[in-house]
Amino acid sequence: MIQTTIFNSHVKEYDAWYEKYTEVYQSEVTAFREQLLKLPENIKGIEVGLGTGRFSQPLGIKEGVEPATEMAAIALKRGIEVIAGTADNLPYKDLQFDFVLFATICHLNNIKEALKEAHRVLKPKGSIIIGFIDKNQTIGKAYEEKRLESTFYRYATFYAVDTIKKYLTETGFKNLEFNQTLFGGLDEIKEVQIPKEGFGDGSFVTVKAIKK
Repeated sequence: MIQTTIFNSHVKEYDAWYEKYTEVYQSEVTAFREQLLKLPENIKGIEVGLGTGRFSQPLGIKEGVEPATEMAAIALKRGIEVIAGTADNLPYKDLQFDFVLFATICHLNNIKEALKEAHRVLKPKGSIIIGFIDKNQTIGKAYEEKRLESTFYRYATFYAVDTIKKYLTETGFKNLEFNQTLFGGLDEIKEVQIPKEGFGDGSFVTVKAIKK
């Protein structure tokens, strides 16, 4: 896969982004944490496409899936149990987890298959939590404009909120709850932002939904 090869070849560049844009990164973590706090305590979940563990580690997620071996090696050093695999063919049995988290979806090969797989491995009434750059907001538009200049976003797919709503509903999820963060341009964000409910203003959106 082209994107897996890119991430394996540029893992240091990928990880350095989080140091350069610390406030952006921490704002995203805060938005995810707000969604996770809505879940019951003492539950088991995974992150799909966990990269170098930048989200799993601060969110307390102990295991997950990552296809890029060089990225997975760093996640292992951060204390995450990593299984090789892809989002559209998760290496787990049915009904295993209370939640599945996707910190990003723009690099998925087949988003609907990934959502179906998340639905399969979730227990009844389990939760899916997804974070994504809203293509209709400031940062999403900037990424689209500079797509061909970017190592990581050249082959990415950015989504509008309505599209994600549609895909979640079609793959068996309900009770969608949104929050948003990253208000302003990427280089304008100089402090960690508190997420707001809903969507339509922030460039980074998270959604929590329940398995039907």
